[in-house]
Amino acid sequence: MDVTNTLNTPTSIPTNDSDIVSNPDGILDKDDFLELLLIELQYQDPTDPMDTDKILSQTSELASLEASTNTNKALEDLSKTLTETSGMSIVSAIGKMGSLGTNSIVVGDEGSASQFDLYFADDVSSGVITIKDVDGNTVRTFDIAGFPQGVQTFSWDGTDENGAFLGAGTYYVEADYTTPDGQSKQTAVGVYPIESVRFDSGEALLKMGSQYYTLDQVKEIYEG
Repeated sequence: MDVTNTLNTPTSIPTNDSDIVSNPDGILDKDDFLELLLIELQYQDPTDPMDTDKILSQTSELASLEASTNTNKALEDLSKTLTETSGMSIVSAIGKMGSLGTNSIVVGDEGSASQFDLYFADDVSSGVITIKDVDGNTVRTFDIAGFPQGVQTFSWDGTDENGAFLGAGTYYVEADYTTPDGQSKQTAVGVYPIESVRFDSGEALLKMGSQYYTLDQVKEIYEG
């Protein structure tokens, strides 16, 4: 006579509705896999139990999953630590000098003025701003006097000494000046003190002159 063990062969495995609600994406972690394994053992057919090799295989997979989870967490913690350390390292650049690696400015269409910053390490008694084209020819000069030490902003409309528009494109700006005590000094666009560091979506932005620059735009940082 055949006997059916209805107690050990249920038509469905009970589920916890609250678990379904709390895990709407159906993402399983190592605890979920362990629970499934225990339920599988609990409701296996006693006349045909699960193969030992299969149990060992699933246990091994569970151990691998846990190791992978722990590794991922360790990497996340390491990444966070490195990011915070890098941020603090960048903050230490405040007060130093930063160079953009070029003294170029870009002039737009006729009628539009281009602004540029120059940093003077000392007060300016007198001096001259020189603008050159890509061939190194001087195309415009400006006399300056009476500027205090610091970053000063200037504007140029791309015209020559006679007011003729020179054309849109790249130009280069530098300045020679004399301090009140008679010292001769030079400066150029693109070299400024690093005044502050701002973090935007995890990216460090360095304030140099009147603008903020990303770290990859700054070619050199050095003591002033």
